[in-house]
Amino acid sequence: MSEFVFLFRSSEAEQREAMGTPEQAQQSMQAWLAWMRDLESKGHLKDPGQPLDGKGAVVKKNLVTDGPYAETKDLIAGFMVIQARDLDEAIELARRCPMLEGTSTSVEIRPVAKLPS
Repeated sequence: MSEFVFLFRSSEAEQREAMGTPEQAQQSMQAWLAWMRDLESKGHLKDPGQPLDGKGAVVKKNLVTDGPYAETKDLIAGFMVIQARDLDEAIELARRCPMLEGTSTSVEIRPVAKLPS
């Protein structure tokens, strides 16, 4: 099994819409937790990750800018680490992510590189 990081991308507007009313927030969380429990029960969830705050900074050589991605319209809302046979299986697992119901959301899939020993 290989490891992959899922980076959950969303716009601020999409996040507000998903969590708009208490009922919407509860439905979103129930769908999210059901998806995570399914990944875990099938042995794919390596690390549930964490949600990420929209604040932060980017450091480039001698320059520090506000926000992790101030020049982009989407934000990385969180991440998790999963285990899958290959990239194709990781894609199939990501396709079930409930946040993909939104119009401006995505799951970026990145293989975890193995460092030489």
